[in-house]
Amino acid sequence: MPSGRLSVVVTRRLPEPVETRMKELFDVTLREDDTPMSREELATAMAQADILVPTLTDTIDANLLARAGERLKLIANFGAGFDHIDVASALQRGILVSNTPGVSADDTADMTLALMMAVTRRIPEGLQQIKDGGFSGFSPTALLGARVSGKRLGILGMGRVGQAVARRARAFGMQIHYHNRRRLREETEAAFEATYWESLDQMVARMDVISVNCPHTPSTFHLMNARRLKLMKDGAVIINTSRGEVIDEPALTRLLKSGDIAGAGLDVFEHEGEANSELRNLQNVVLLPHMASATVEGRLEMGEKVIINIKTFADGHRPPDQVVPSML
Repeated sequence: MPSGRLSVVVTRRLPEPVETRMKELFDVTLREDDTPMSREELATAMAQADILVPTLTDTIDANLLARAGERLKLIANFGAGFDHIDVASALQRGILVSNTPGVSADDTADMTLALMMAVTRRIPEGLQQIKDGGFSGFSPTALLGARVSGKRLGILGMGRVGQAVARRARAFGMQIHYHNRRRLREETEAAFEATYWESLDQMVARMDVISVNCPHTPSTFHLMNARRLKLMKDGAVIINTSRGEVIDEPALTRLLKSGDIAGAGLDVFEHEGEANSELRNLQNVVLLPHMASATVEGRLEMGEKVIINIKTFADGHRPPDQVVPSML
């Protein structure tokens, strides 16, 4: 592709420095407001642009890709996940896909630990008591939580985020256990003093805290299904800062209501943008609006990665963060 000013369409508002830099480099169409594009707006953009810059709120399936114009050659996703894009169909049509991996690993790990502490130490309940004016002084038996030091943490998905979670949890004195598609190298395991579990069922049944840090793929959809959730030991909690689809949310809700699972901290939900009312009404659940990666620094770094992917592609080279079939 020639390295002139490419036609780039951005589907959501991005941080101002990122948008400004894009305007300097490309013939860019920016979003006027921060509402997601409709399906027809996406189709129009894909028919007219050389490059589309979507986010996880944009579902780009095979039917939509079939309506893409001949000009569209790169989908440069703003975000590490790409489960909202039918990458296989895109590649069949000669459209490359890139993402922004690694940028938000530390931010997401920070939020994982924050949710873990919020759930186990009942922080939202304490905040609400203050707000309601119900605090009348110290009580030896009030709002008793659980200590995390010495507890077993089971990490589901030991990639960049999972390892960042492990580093932080070690500082809290937790024992690190993990299940992963591939076992880590011996030296990496040793650095975390981590125990590998080939059987997810066996790991889940023995952990005090489960942290979901794997991507959403066809093989991980409802990986934490009703049967596995029931294996969790009494008093255990589950934290999810990855993708909501990895957990069977209705089953989790039932087990939280019955007390079979002691608590949950969720930053993501099975249906993006929709935390069901039953979960919202439970006191043993801490819910956040998909904000684990929401730092100024992280968003700016994401934008820089998008720009680098586009520029590299425009210069006739493979984007450094191209999504390849082996990643699907």
